[in-house]
Amino acid sequence: MHFTPQHAEAATAMKAGTLVEHLDMHFGVDPQGRLQASMPVDHRTHQAMGLLHGGATAALAETLGSMGSAMLIDLSTHAPVGMEITANHLRGVQEGRVIATGELVHQGQRTHVWDIRVHDEAGRLVAICRLTNMIIERR
Repeated sequence: MHFTPQHAEAATAMKAGTLVEHLDMHFGVDPQGRLQASMPVDHRTHQAMGLLHGGATAALAETLGSMGSAMLIDLSTHAPVGMEITANHLRGVQEGRVIATGELVHQGQRTHVWDIRVHDEAGRLVAICRLTNMIIERR
């Protein structure tokens, strides 16, 4: 799927009053058309040792993949829900922003699988995540 800046704007429009807003996540699209989300590394996302919390990284990855899936389905009849997420944390980050880039690995009728890479501002790999979303019917 080739995402556009309009997809990023649509994702941004859904963040009001959510964890996404609280953690100051921002959406964008890279030159290859992959959906991206960034998040600050600060007091909201630190763990006790002053490093980026692994749970915050997982929240960023799940947000990115869920928003990506939301852009691919009819939200009036269906919704994406996270089914499984894994995260391999490779590097600690103390400050700045981290940027997640998602690639859709599988787009089925009932499941979407995302590969998500998280980098720091210097381009160093921070985490590799895999998200599986179930696509459910709205009631």
